[in-house]
Amino acid sequence: MNFALNLVLAVQMLSALAMIGLILVQHGKGADMGAAFGSGTSGSLFGASGSANFMSRTTAVLATIFFICTLALAYFGNVQPSSAGSVLEGVAATPAAAASAASVPAAPASGAALIPAK
Repeated sequence: MNFALNLVLAVQMLSALAMIGLILVQHGKGADMGAAFGSGTSGSLFGASGSANFMSRTTAVLATIFFICTLALAYFGNVQPSSAGSVLEGVAATPAAAASAASVPAAPASGAALIPAK
């Protein structure tokens, strides 16, 4: 299960980085408006409107993968271990730990005891 958790986490991180890169490369909605009035070129590697379709679809696919990985990580985080009970029940109290805990002075109940009197 640890391998599956690491695999899902790696896929989530890679999809997040790829999605960030694609979003930063995309043009805004108003970027083509300047090209319509002659202040730029509208041609690109994918054609006039092919770039927007390819990048927006790829971003949507990466967002879906990211969302599925997030749900899987939430599920794996909620899965109870095979042994029932609390994690603290497995901690054994050793005599040395009990002796060191007994020698520590008790802290005051409030901060009022720490304020110096005039």
